[in-house]
Amino acid sequence: MSDPRILVTGFEPFPGAPENPTEWLIGALRKSQSAQELGERLRLEVLPVEYEAAALRLEAIGREFSPDIAIHFGLAQPAQGFRLERLARNANLANRLDNAGREAPAPMIAAGGDDIPSALPLEKIAGRLAAEGLPFEWSDDAGGYLCNYVFYLSCSRDLCTAMNPAMAGFIHVPLLDRQRAGQEALPSLSEDDLLRGADAIIDCCAAAHARKLPPR
Repeated sequence: MSDPRILVTGFEPFPGAPENPTEWLIGALRKSQSAQELGERLRLEVLPVEYEAAALRLEAIGREFSPDIAIHFGLAQPAQGFRLERLARNANLANRLDNAGREAPAPMIAAGGDDIPSALPLEKIAGRLAAEGLPFEWSDDAGGYLCNYVFYLSCSRDLCTAMNPAMAGFIHVPLLDRQRAGQEALPSLSEDDLLRGADAIIDCCAAAHARKLPPR
C-alpha cells in the first residue's frame, strides 16, 4: 500500500472564540518536523465557520487532494484534553448563526440519513495519547454546529462526493493555556502539548492505515 494522503483541518475564529486554538495548530503543524517529513502527502487547512463555504471547501479539497485520511480538529472549551468524537450526528442546531450570519441549511444534515461512526482508530489514538501523558476523553456528541457538520460531511459517502477518505473523524480540543485569562476554571492545553498530541494522532492514523487495520 502506498503512503496515505492525510488531510488535517482546524477552524477559523467564530463568535465566542476570537482566537481558535485549532487555527493556531494548523499554523504550527506547517512549521513542524512531521510536515517536512510528510511533504506533499500532508494537506493542512483552516476551514471557514460557514455552512455553505465549509461544504464547498471540503468538496474542493477532495477533488484537488483526494485524502485517504481526514482528521478534523475543533474547539470545545469544556473539553478535558483531546476529546475523541465517536459519532457524527445527523443533526444541526437551530438558531446558531455561522460567521456569515446564516443558520444551518436544515435541521438534518442528510434527509433520512443515519448517524455515522468515526472511522479513525480511536482506541489506538487513546492508547498513544495515554502513553504520551496527554489528557483525553470520549464523546458521542460533537455538537450541532460546524464541528459536527464537517465531521458528518467528511464521513458521508453521499454529500461531499469528492471527499471519500478511508478514515475520517473529529477531535475536539480545549483552549490554549494562554487563552484562559479570566477563565481559569476552564481546562486547557499548552501549545507544546496540543502540537505533540496532534503529531501523535497523525502518526497513529498513518500507521493504522499502513497496517490495514479495522477503524476501531
